[in-house]
Amino acid sequence: MSEWSMGRGKPKQIRHPQHRAQAGAASIEMPDRAFIKLERVEKAYPTPAGDVCALKGIDLEVWEGEFVGIVGKSGAGKSTLVNMVAGIDKPTSGRVRVGTRAIHEMSEDQVARWRGRNVGVIFQFFQLLPMLTVAQNVMLPMDFAGVYNSPKERRERALYLLEQVEIAEQADKLPSAVSGGQRQRVAIARALANDPAFLAADEPTGNLDSRTTEAVFSVFEKLVDEGKTILMVTHDMDLASRVTRTVHLADGEFVGDRAHRGLPGEAAHA
Repeated sequence: MSEWSMGRGKPKQIRHPQHRAQAGAASIEMPDRAFIKLERVEKAYPTPAGDVCALKGIDLEVWEGEFVGIVGKSGAGKSTLVNMVAGIDKPTSGRVRVGTRAIHEMSEDQVARWRGRNVGVIFQFFQLLPMLTVAQNVMLPMDFAGVYNSPKERRERALYLLEQVEIAEQADKLPSAVSGGQRQRVAIARALANDPAFLAADEPTGNLDSRTTEAVFSVFEKLVDEGKTILMVTHDMDLASRVTRTVHLADGEFVGDRAHRGLPGEAAHA
């Protein structure tokens, strides 16, 4: 089922079809609230010419297991929105909740600790440390968060994740020795290091060719099938049509919200 809610004002909020009451579906256990919720979120950046509003009264609900694509022109507020959810930036006003945590109320240190354990961030330009090997880059979040008890366990975890993204054979190479597509796979493995609740991906295929883009996107699809929640900023409308849901931003406001397909496993309940 596909639905659009258009208009420059506040759009009708569209929940994923799985979370609507359905006749004859009493056996399906419905979550009682969204996993990610933004309420009237605004973000303004001060400039010499006055404040620039990147987000204007954003309301958004994302449910566990959704793969949400965030689309819009450059400057629409897409990256700012993802940064709000990932705790990379704080709203000027409004509320941001992920799970049971009110992100907008946390201190910078609290957010950093929370993000290290609960969010996997994937950047367009990979952000791998060039002096560390592929495996060491994947181990880095584990070191920062203090998870896993020894370097041996951390390396085993890193090799397992690299195997999941089909790049384990490159584990002991430097990032400069592998291709752009392979570096993005390393970045995905690194984002999964601490088994985060969700992934925030900002243009993860923006610098990749079409073949490599398809390979990276297939990794995301596999993760969603396994129950991960993903927010992905993209300019690629073909990819945006293949996620479970697309939200469209323009000038810091929602102008569309479209559900493309059910969550993984929903068909089994149909």
